[in-house]
Amino acid sequence: MLRPHPAVLRRLVDEYEVLAAAETARGPAELNPRARDLAYTLCVSTGTRDVKRALEAAHRWLAAAPAPARETAVPAAGPRMPATEPA
Repeated sequence: MLRPHPAVLRRLVDEYEVLAAAETARGPAELNPRARDLAYTLCVSTGTRDVKRALEAAHRWLAAAPAPARETAVPAAGPRMPATEPA
């Protein structure tokens, strides 16, 4: 089974958990459409049919994923050497 990139999976999990927490704080109302879409995408991405299991799988995968590569600074452009013509 193909797995989503850890950065994509992290964004899905984070956004779903924020929306689900906001919905829980408001009361037992139905999840908003974006939260339902995220739940569906998490289930498809993890090969599950239940968002709780999808989140469990996503958290396991993210824990096992390698740490993201650090961005390296691009060196400042220094003086350019003049091009020489072939002899």
